[in-house]
Amino acid sequence: MSRLFLFALFFLGVQAVSAQFLRDQIINLENKDKDLLSWGYYLGFNQYDFKFNYEEGQAEDILVNKSIGFNVGLVGEVRLNDYFDIRFEPGLYYTQRDLFFPGFTEQRDILREVKSTYIHFPLLLKISTKRVNNFKPFIVGGVSTSVNLSSNEDNPDDNRSGNFRMKESTYYYELGFGIDFYLYYFKFTPSIRGVFALNNELVPDADANSPWTGNITKMATRGIFINFTFE
Repeated sequence: MSRLFLFALFFLGVQAVSAQFLRDQIINLENKDKDLLSWGYYLGFNQYDFKFNYEEGQAEDILVNKSIGFNVGLVGEVRLNDYFDIRFEPGLYYTQRDLFFPGFTEQRDILREVKSTYIHFPLLLKISTKRVNNFKPFIVGGVSTSVNLSSNEDNPDDNRSGNFRMKESTYYYELGFGIDFYLYYFKFTPSIRGVFALNNELVPDADANSPWTGNITKMATRGIFINFTFE
């Protein structure tokens, strides 16, 4: 996750510095931000993680192997004034996390592949600076919920049968930043956002003393989204 975050910072920094030196450029889409409603779409990448809380006496942590997933979705924005906008960004997010449980010797007991397909619904407040030529930095924050289509929540078989189960619905808060670039025909916006689950997503095994879930008190998603928006 740290590599993904540093790459995003580098990308946004380079773009901002480049724009700073182009003081005499032609102003594109001069009236773009005066529309009450605007629409667009985004493509991007994600990296999800889990944060585990344990009962006392847990000898080793569960290891999480993270991978890069992808995002695609729509953007709807309502203008409040020159600096504040409300954004709704429903999208489809695909990711995979591999969990390695301590205390086992057999591979079928150690590894659980957690493949998730989320329908994600964020409602965000975008706070922008004053536009400078053809770029405008902003910060964004808000709340969201998602539906995990691969949760296994209602599956009667648990880890004894090799099935790791999660709750279907998750609630988050989100924080991030980005830069609007006003190109000749459209507005292009790279952004990075952190997402933090509020509820416990774990569906425990039927056995209260399960070696997989018996010592976990809470499991919550942490993630980073890098999106490229076109409006």
